[in-house]
Amino acid sequence: MKKKTLFFMLMTFFTINLFASTQDEISHLLDYVGITECKYERNGTLYNGAEAANHINKKYDYYRNKVQTAEDFIEYAATKSVFSGKYYLIHCNDNPPVKSQDWLSAELVRYRDTQK
Repeated sequence: MKKKTLFFMLMTFFTINLFASTQDEISHLLDYVGITECKYERNGTLYNGAEAANHINKKYDYYRNKVQTAEDFIEYAATKSVFSGKYYLIHCNDNPPVKSQDWLSAELVRYRDTQK
């Protein structure tokens, strides 16, 4: 009986830590979008960071039950328009636009490296 209890407690601990870590990563990505000076292109219109973060957060709320990882968050909430199928693009300075999923994935890697 003690082994089952210990196993359950350990699994609960790891599940809580994984959830907290995922939530921290998603929160970081939303903050990252919200404070960027880059422009977020959605369906041909450019938005500032705060507007983009607001939109992404609404999509995240809609898809929350499908999101298990930060990568899921990027895929479901921050990659492309459900209606048009067009990818979201990030315009930073004079650099060529990049897909938002690539931009956010790179930031996620950077963030994880700082958390080690």
